[in-house]
Amino acid sequence: MREILHIQGGQCGNQIGAKFWEVICDEHGIDGTGKYSGDSDLQLERINVYFNEASGGRYVPRAVLMDLEPGTMDSVRSGPFGQVFRPDNFVFGQSGAGNNWAKGHYTEGAELIDSVLDVVRKEAENCDCLQGFQVCHSLGGGTGSGMGTLLISKIREEYPDRMMLTFSVFPSPKVSDTVVEPYNATLSVHQLVENADECMLEISIT
Repeated sequence: MREILHIQGGQCGNQIGAKFWEVICDEHGIDGTGKYSGDSDLQLERINVYFNEASGGRYVPRAVLMDLEPGTMDSVRSGPFGQVFRPDNFVFGQSGAGNNWAKGHYTEGAELIDSVLDVVRKEAENCDCLQGFQVCHSLGGGTGSGMGTLLISKIREEYPDRMMLTFSVFPSPKVSDTVVEPYNATLSVHQLVENADECMLEISIT
């Protein structure tokens, strides 16, 4: 089976990622506890692409959730599918990045990155044949842009022959809440050009 490892980072990335897993769980007939409750064998046919099978017939998302502050993690955990994730795969700090790319890339994010990579390695080692990684993040904040691109570059170093796909949300002046978003995005794009194989770019307009 060609497995995909999903990574979501920062407030925006984790909010999008939570919705992504709601849709994927629904498609595969997985309920909020990780149990299969579907009505078709087709739902289980390629379930191993995104899920690990755990004891007791539970399916656990092959996901790593990271942030530099705990708020969004708590929201994901208390959401409708918060219990399906492996608790050890939540990696978060306490300080936040303050919408600062450099904090996410060089200081606060750099301090947490080894903990995230440990979880990534553990999930990758559990795969029979890892196809690649997909990363959900925004380019306007500090964590998704700074720490997100740091993680992508580290993964590229360690897994140079695996695909790297990003779902990157660009900032928009229509909904911008901080003046440094264009700078964060510019610094991130340079990193994505170097280290990502394909980028799905969404523009935040609502």
